[in-house]
Amino acid sequence: MRSSSSTSRTRKRSKPKRARTPSFVCDLPLRVPLLGSLGRALDAKLEAARQVYNACLGEALRRLGLVRQSVWFARGRATPRQQKEQRQAHFHAARDQHGFSDAALQQYGIRLRSKGGTGAKAAKTWLGEHLGAHEVQALATRAYRAANTYLLGRHGRPRFKGRGRLHSVEGKGPGSGLRWTDRGLLVWGDLVLQPIIAPHDLVVRHALCARVKYARIVRRRIRLRTRWYVQLVCAGQPYRKVRKCTENDGATVLEPKYPLGRGTVGLDFGPSTLAAVGEKAALLVPFCPGVARPAKGMRRLQRRIDRQRRANNPGNYLPDGRVRPGPKRWRVSIRQRWAEDVLAETHRRLAAGRKTAQGTLANRVLGMGDVFQVEQVSLRAFQRAFGRSVGLRAPGLFVERLNRKAESAGGKVIAFPTKTTALSQVCQCGRRSSKPLSLRWHECPCGASAQRDLYSAHLARFVYRTDDETYLLDAGRAAEAWPGAEPLLRAAYEQGRPNNQPARGPVPRPRPARGRSGSHAPGRGAEAKAGDVVAAACGSAVRESLGEAAVLTPRTPGL
Repeated sequence: MRSSSSTSRTRKRSKPKRARTPSFVCDLPLRVPLLGSLGRALDAKLEAARQVYNACLGEALRRLGLVRQSVWFARGRATPRQQKEQRQAHFHAARDQHGFSDAALQQYGIRLRSKGGTGAKAAKTWLGEHLGAHEVQALATRAYRAANTYLLGRHGRPRFKGRGRLHSVEGKGPGSGLRWTDRGLLVWGDLVLQPIIAPHDLVVRHALCARVKYARIVRRRIRLRTRWYVQLVCAGQPYRKVRKCTENDGATVLEPKYPLGRGTVGLDFGPSTLAAVGEKAALLVPFCPGVARPAKGMRRLQRRIDRQRRANNPGNYLPDGRVRPGPKRWRVSIRQRWAEDVLAETHRRLAAGRKTAQGTLANRVLGMGDVFQVEQVSLRAFQRAFGRSVGLRAPGLFVERLNRKAESAGGKVIAFPTKTTALSQVCQCGRRSSKPLSLRWHECPCGASAQRDLYSAHLARFVYRTDDETYLLDAGRAAEAWPGAEPLLRAAYEQGRPNNQPARGPVPRPRPARGRSGSHAPGRGAEAKAGDVVAAACGSAVRESLGEAAVLTPRTPGL
């Protein structure tokens, strides 16, 4: 059995893989009335898609359980990791034995769409009246990927979509039921949707001139109203904005608005700040300085929603206030649904502001070089230690966006482990000493003195990879470049530090008093937890940009 399964696996892999071409996404709004039959028809199609996705996900999880219980899977886990080919052969045999593959789940989804039979004899069910074969295959692939990442241990167990929780459906090509036509219309079965195209938008014009691989329809809730969009996945590179420049001879030329620099840039990011040092520039800036979380208004909304949920479902709670175990049916009132929509709108506006700020900062860093070297830190550790700061500023999102923009422009991002480098503990002279997080200034008897994050970013420029794929610090090159880098680091620190901080590192502050519950004393917690010298720059002076008045609801007495 082992030989037959491994041979079949070899035959499948002998087929040439389809060449992957670069692609980009163009987002266009659709003309869908707020009240009308068109919006109801789209909602019905998305509800059918949700049913198909949940069915395929349930089948994928069932087959995944059988794969884990199979003998081949146990043999694969018992095989040493050094024997990669034999180990993979066992795992592939377990998958083939129970049909845990993308193609098998696509066939299962097609059977859901029909009552019986194959080909032209297959009779459509109510799912087939709303969805085409390609849309069902795309949903099955989506469910398989969610279950496969769970099997590989990359994510947790995937969840089923509740009613109204599936917001996007995509096709598979020009011949699918959901397709983009040459006339500039989106066709989905018997529905024809017209997009809203700005005539002078160069980004949209560039996307419409490219080949459309497939289309995706998206439902969004914006400003308490349902909006519909089409995402065109186009082949090629995205449009790069240009600007007019005048040369010395008076000629007007066009150059990229955000050009890619030259050289190696060292990066050091924390939960709230970013330090970048290049050959000719350095910066120390906070993540998302214009985004502030309206905590007071959001807490009021959350308490209000909890009171409404308890008042609408008194039988779902125990006398001590806990949720009653077992299956339950939850009732949602109109006022509760409105409060939930307001809270969701607040989160959406925060995410939109965060995305814009991260993109602006990524374009600024791209102008400093084309090779970016950054430490491979644990984002989960950041989330556990600095949950609120990471949730608001999302440093991992910045690294992901920078990586995507750099690859699109011809650069690259190199992430190296901290085990062999330990940039926050070493100096260019070779001395190594551990420092607490409260110490924000690097001081060494050799004469090197700089802000801690900036100095780590300076050292990150001179990390190299050996022949055995080990990353080490070239302290000699770092010491040679230090006379020219020191004034850049000083200037970056002076521009980035708040006005109330001294010119050379922060003054140590007393530890805040804590109550019995372990929380900080009122009025002192926010300042005492500010470990970074630039964290105070993200103050509350920019809350007006988020429209906090939209989430401040009248205070109601508790139950």
